Amino acid sequence: MPAKKVKHVLGLSGGKDSSALALYVKETRPDLDVEYFFTDTGYELPETNEFIDQLEEKLGYIHRLNARSLNNIEGRGELEFKSLLKKHQNYLPSQRDRWCTVQMKLKPFEQWVDGFIADGYSVKNYVGIRADEPARVGFMTIEKPIESIMPFREDGIVKSDIENILQRNGLELPAYYSWRSRSGCSFCFFQKKIEWVRLQEKHPDLFEQAKAFEKGENNNVTGERFYWMGKGEPLETLEDPEKIASIIANHEKKVERFKKKRRRNALLGDIGGVCEMTDLDEIYDDVEGGGACVTCYK
Repeated sequence: MPAKKVKHVLGLSGGKDSSALALYVKETRPDLDVEYFFTDTGYELPETNEFIDQLEEKLGYIHRLNARSLNNIEGRGELEFKSLLKKHQNYLPSQRDRWCTVQMKLKPFEQWVDGFIADGYSVKNYVGIRADEPARVGFMTIEKPIESIMPFREDGIVKSDIENILQRNGLELPAYYSWRSRSGCSFCFFQKKIEWVRLQEKHPDLFEQAKAFEKGENNNVTGERFYWMGKGEPLETLEDPEKIASIIANHEKKVERFKKKRRRNALLGDIGGVCEMTDLDEIYDDVEGGGACVTCYK
């Protein structure tokens, strides 16, 4: 009886965990023929795209998937998102309705693996969930015959191992970690206020694009309007220097409290340092990823 055909796939978000996973699987499971993919929403940070290019030099070819052909959209930029926005009654995506992940990440992936499934393959999808985090936090699934494989959980790999995996493969953390806690769209609503402030500083054009989406026809039938930072807080409030100063001051207080906590924990054997952006969720007493979708930020 012929062996069942298996397709091994591994998605890269541009985040540290999925990137380290790809390198780790290549190191520890060299017999696997893995196909790597990156779903480009068209709104990735320049730093993310640069890092994906660096990874391709280490891993080999990375499939670039996107939602544009799937939604019959020509070109990139604002036209694409506005087209999707109209399909969702002009509701901006939010934590309660993450249609952006479904339309811009999951559906292009489904379309891609459907070809393998139609050819009689079973699909194994390698996911960067570590051994020190819950298996399903922010993990969105699809109704397809796809098996999720979690090598980090199987092998006991934890957060402190990730940077070492990157470094021994000649890579540093993606450049956006100097000011942002995760990859994902430039207008991701899971960003904390300090990250919006830094987006405005680092990429004012992308900040203005996000602000323009807020001002579009995104009010619902009740007339209530949704903003990226939350109800009643449009991005234009960050044009106020006092508002910015308040956000920065609040953030610095949280960082200092976290550093003191780390120093106390060092007495119990925790001697890890503070990397402000990779530790941002801990600094804000939030779950890792801040509730964001694993597909987007891992």
